[in-house]
Amino acid sequence: MTDPLLAAVSSGVRLVELGQPHFTGMPCSPNHPGFRMSLARRHGDVVRPDGGSASNEIIVTGGHVGTHVDALSHVSHDGLLHGGVDAAEAQRGGRFSQLGAEHTPPLLTRGVLLDVAGTHGVDVLPAGYGVTARDLQDAADSAGVQVGRGDVVLVRTGWARHFDTDPTTYLGQEDGVPGPTPDAGAWLAEAGVVTTGADTTAYEQIKPGAGHSVLPVHRVLLVEAGIHIIEHMNLEPAAAAGLTEFVFVMAPLRIVGGTGSPVRPVAAVAA
Repeated sequence: MTDPLLAAVSSGVRLVELGQPHFTGMPCSPNHPGFRMSLARRHGDVVRPDGGSASNEIIVTGGHVGTHVDALSHVSHDGLLHGGVDAAEAQRGGRFSQLGAEHTPPLLTRGVLLDVAGTHGVDVLPAGYGVTARDLQDAADSAGVQVGRGDVVLVRTGWARHFDTDPTTYLGQEDGVPGPTPDAGAWLAEAGVVTTGADTTAYEQIKPGAGHSVLPVHRVLLVEAGIHIIEHMNLEPAAAAGLTEFVFVMAPLRIVGGTGSPVRPVAAVAA
């Protein structure tokens, strides 16, 4: 008997990219080491007897650079990680013995795009705008979807348009960045989502001049609710395609004891 999922895939699937490409010099939060890639061996450096040659690279990056997912070890509050795990004890030895990136699950589940910018009738939300629970509900109502348990919810602010055109604006150190507020995080937790993501450098409202000084939504989601966060997404192709709900696919690297992992998330829809 043919597996129903295999039959569905065989009938034709279109994949829509939800992430940014990784490249040397791409915008990066000042809290994290940046991404660097360089060829370590070039074609012709070594030529085999049969004339063949190979090239390879060296990659140096922080775990929270480019499109990535936060592990539950990423943020603590009052010294505790999710589930009351002692952060100082868990991080002994240079890696986390609990809640590390190797435990961030791969996902094949329902994805929902909440286009907050579109609901407001703009291409991009203003710098420093706080996306509230009301905004999320309005976006869901506008899309005709209901966020449910086990979903991945992606919040579009339009900010990805600045990623490779205006890095200074994208990082928002002076003017701020739009993003969810704590009540939006609580709304998602109440809905029972497993993961949520956004198209900004931090899944937070960053007010003008505030920088990345506090991360209250990270506390609500990672520490209190155990909900993973995806950052630096590119939700423009999905919005342009009119996607509202879809099959969400993501596989993090199993970085033992890490606090985050690069990912390449995609939306799968019928061709």
